[in-house]
Amino acid sequence: MSMQTTAIYPGTFDPVTCGHSDVCERALSMFDHVVIGVADNPQKEPFFSLQERIDMLNIVFGDNERVSVRPFSGLLIDFARDCDSTIIIRGLRAISDFEYEVQLAGMNRSLAPSIETVFLTAAVKYAFVSSSLVREIARLNGDVSEFIHPEIHQRLTQKLN
Repeated sequence: MSMQTTAIYPGTFDPVTCGHSDVCERALSMFDHVVIGVADNPQKEPFFSLQERIDMLNIVFGDNERVSVRPFSGLLIDFARDCDSTIIIRGLRAISDFEYEVQLAGMNRSLAPSIETVFLTAAVKYAFVSSSLVREIARLNGDVSEFIHPEIHQRLTQKLN
């Protein structure tokens, strides 16, 4: 009997970018299943609603039976336990992400020693891509089509108009 490993990949995904997809695809090369945890954090005042973000992630990953999308609020370690996972995937774009992410990982480890954080660096071509930057460039009528899925691009454009 082989044990199936499930990793969780939490984030706001506001909207999901090609960088997010890249990290998820690479996580799938290491783990059997990835649960994308969509953070429901009203303090962050997301541009897209929770349901819109879930819908967009399902568009991007809908064909992959090894990926599931679930909303979560509260502690990440509680979400990990709900998903029967001991692995948290975090994408790193730049050194600037590292300090904060290491702090989060350390806190999570002290709260739940059995849960490990795995850092995956973004592919070089997406190292500078963030959801907030994509939104800002799109708001100023810049072309963000190479950084987001075509359907996500369409939804972003509609919402901005």
